[in-house]
Amino acid sequence: MRWNTKNKEKKESVPPQKLDQSYRQYLLTIALASLFSWAAWTMAILRLDPYEKTGIALSLFFVSLFFALIGTFTLLGFGLRRWLGDNEISYHHLTVSLRQGLLLSLSTLVCLGLLILGVLKWWNGLLIIAIALLFEMLITSRNG
Repeated sequence: MRWNTKNKEKKESVPPQKLDQSYRQYLLTIALASLFSWAAWTMAILRLDPYEKTGIALSLFFVSLFFALIGTFTLLGFGLRRWLGDNEISYHHLTVSLRQGLLLSLSTLVCLGLLILGVLKWWNGLLIIAIALLFEMLITSRNG
């Protein structure tokens, strides 16, 4: 157990080399879902013609890319937190990584949608990132 100096609470943590079975299960599920989503995204690009079936092609493209990015950003964020945090693992790392992966995925897809519409400018992208950062700061300040 590690003490959180801010709130004087104990944080659940695991020794560096031990990954609890539930962590392995969560990470494996996220990795498999991400791989499946990347495969679906690739199939949407290669097999669907956006000029024939615009609605289906675009919806499959965006939905599969959304889930693929969530999984990828979550795994990258969790791995980075584990690497920078002295290999310490906690459920808090997993939930924060998932939330930030969701925010990054939404930001990426909004920018991609604006790019498809032809209205993406550098300040639009900066504004989207600022909104995501402010939302993350709001959630972080409420959770302590």
